[in-house]
Amino acid sequence: MITLCGITLSNYYNKVKLALLEKGIPFTEERVATGSKDEAVLAATPLGKVPFIRVDGQTLCESQVIVDYLEARYPQPPLLPADPLAAAKVRELATFVDLHLELVARELYTQAFFGGTVSEGTKERVRKLLTKNIAGFKRLAKFSPYLAGDSFTLADCSGWVSLPLVAMATKSVLGEDLLAVAGIDWKTYAKLVGERPSAQKVAADRKADQAAKG
Repeated sequence: MITLCGITLSNYYNKVKLALLEKGIPFTEERVATGSKDEAVLAATPLGKVPFIRVDGQTLCESQVIVDYLEARYPQPPLLPADPLAAAKVRELATFVDLHLELVARELYTQAFFGGTVSEGTKERVRKLLTKNIAGFKRLAKFSPYLAGDSFTLADCSGWVSLPLVAMATKSVLGEDLLAVAGIDWKTYAKLVGERPSAQKVAADRKADQAAKG
């Protein structure tokens, strides 16, 4: 049995959870806060980041590594094409979402979601980099209707949990939704994926967890 460790507030936790649910893999969940200094946690995820999983007496961290492991161990139903190059193109999209969009926009989250402030220098740097990176992402993403084409893939596990955050953070802090400005209809995409039972489960659990915390 796989144990998924982390918090429902984490989009990367939800990325892995979405993959687990899509593939119908049995798993349990264990709440572990990000940034933990507990030695047992650091032994599993040395930077204290979530998510990580416990499986077969071992641990594994980093969301993309985890979903790639899940795909290799539980190949059915597939979330990657059988063709190696097509599979790599899916991972390429996931990498663009995770590293070139979400990680850059994350610098705005303090102000967008947590009541803090971001310096004007940071805002301008993020705007410039995101504008460039979103244009690059738009060249790769198909949105027909999923990121990589007509099938739900691991790229959508990244896209569905992170693209709305990029849009909301830029709208809140920079005054405009940079995805929409670039002509990316992320709302239609998010709605489409959000209709999947797996996504509904992820969203409901996150909402319930937030409500429980008051």
